[in-house]
Amino acid sequence: MGAFDVVVLGGGTAGVHVATEAAGGGKSVAIVEAGLIGGESPYLACLPSNSLLLSAAWGETWEDAVARRNEVTGGLDDSAPARRLADAGVTVIRGTGRITSPGTVEVTLAPGEDEGPVTLTYADLVIATGCEPVAPPIEGLADIPAWTTAESLSSPDLPRRLIVLGGGPAGCELTQIYAAFGSQVTLVEAEPSLLPSEPAFAGEMLATALRRAGAEICLGAAATKAERTNDGLTLALADGTRIDADRLLLASGRRPRLSGLGLDVLGINLAPGMALPTSTTCRVTGTDDPPEASGRVWAAGDVTGSTHTHASLYQARVVAANIAGQRREADYNAIPRCVFTTPSVFAVGIVPQAGDGLTTVRADLGDTARAYLSADDVGAVELYAEGEVLVGAVAVGPDVADWMGEVTLAIRAKVPATILADVVHAFPTYGEALETALRELAGARGSLAAADQEKRGSEQVSELDMETPEDDAIEQHQLVIAEENETDAPREVPFEVNEADAAEQGVAVGFDDDDYR
Repeated sequence: MGAFDVVVLGGGTAGVHVATEAAGGGKSVAIVEAGLIGGESPYLACLPSNSLLLSAAWGETWEDAVARRNEVTGGLDDSAPARRLADAGVTVIRGTGRITSPGTVEVTLAPGEDEGPVTLTYADLVIATGCEPVAPPIEGLADIPAWTTAESLSSPDLPRRLIVLGGGPAGCELTQIYAAFGSQVTLVEAEPSLLPSEPAFAGEMLATALRRAGAEICLGAAATKAERTNDGLTLALADGTRIDADRLLLASGRRPRLSGLGLDVLGINLAPGMALPTSTTCRVTGTDDPPEASGRVWAAGDVTGSTHTHASLYQARVVAANIAGQRREADYNAIPRCVFTTPSVFAVGIVPQAGDGLTTVRADLGDTARAYLSADDVGAVELYAEGEVLVGAVAVGPDVADWMGEVTLAIRAKVPATILADVVHAFPTYGEALETALRELAGARGSLAAADQEKRGSEQVSELDMETPEDDAIEQHQLVIAEENETDAPREVPFEVNEADAAEQGVAVGFDDDDYR
């Protein structure tokens, strides 16, 4: 196998993209992976989780949901993506790599491959080995039936009683999945709220939704001891609570997979659990100016501490561009963070910390016509600004990732709040809640509309040649406009009146003549 322009350690989302792009640019590329080509996201994380969440929302049975999940993940068969890499000109090596000297990697081949280690040389080395679960320090944990998140998302079993340990995104999604299909689920989080890295309102709203789904939520007490019992296990918490279950699901943490890579050969010494430090070009810090024969070293994906698939792909694009000689720098100010529960959670940018001076504005989704139509009052959006520029946002509600994209763009492009406040959103949508928050942030609170009305005059007509109602009654949940001569006393009519037959009966039901639905 010998010499390559690019050697990629790790065949997940980031590694596959870098390898494909580099090969497409005419470089010789080898990718080293002992597990599934494509990484955990399509087989054991994002796709199976979202598949099960959708099946639960559609009311499918557990058996049908598992069958659909298995179809989505291809039965954990990675032969198709491996073939695509080979067709792109990438040499796929099944095994684990270790840096033996600057510019050289030794690969221990996986069982069933050719005998003996293989030595590779490189001009560019890409470290994209992903992350791995970390077992929490719980006494007796090794003696009880426990799952990792990957095992839970590939198993056909539906436990009768399940404890989910960890209230982050994965723990919350898995709690909703198993509760929806009938498991008696208890979610344990040592911090005082779910999603502890996000503003408290997001975790509180999500906790309410999970409790409605039948899950029990235990907050503010860490798990201390696990014991096997005749019919399963018992988990003890620091506050004295004891929880019985058939299985424990560990969703309490992961760390970059860096052990055994030989990073010390490159002068990189990291404490256990630390991520690889990188520059804005995704070069590994400390390897910026190697000798000619040492090669350049890059990193992308979970090994850098960025644990989202879309962030891994973003970094991979940066690495691929720089390897090709097209200088590109990563900007991490607007990387989305998503939880695909119902309601879902979307966060981007920074969130307020004590004394940081950020301005916070909030709007409730329940105030929108879309929430009124959907009979859904669960949700809110908060925007965080520094001066006139958005720097962060968090939203909870239906499909929030679909309508918060404009906020991600606004943060990335540093669009002034005064411009954002003048953006028109389609009616009726949840995006209208953004108008409320943005106008408050811009200091408008309706003054923009008033100034515009004064400038144009009150007799302006719409494109449909109808007088436009002041303040638009439709946006006010179809407010009923009283006739000028109507008194406060109710008026009796000799028959029932509703909107559908009002015109036919010739009876005014109180809608303005300019209502243009």
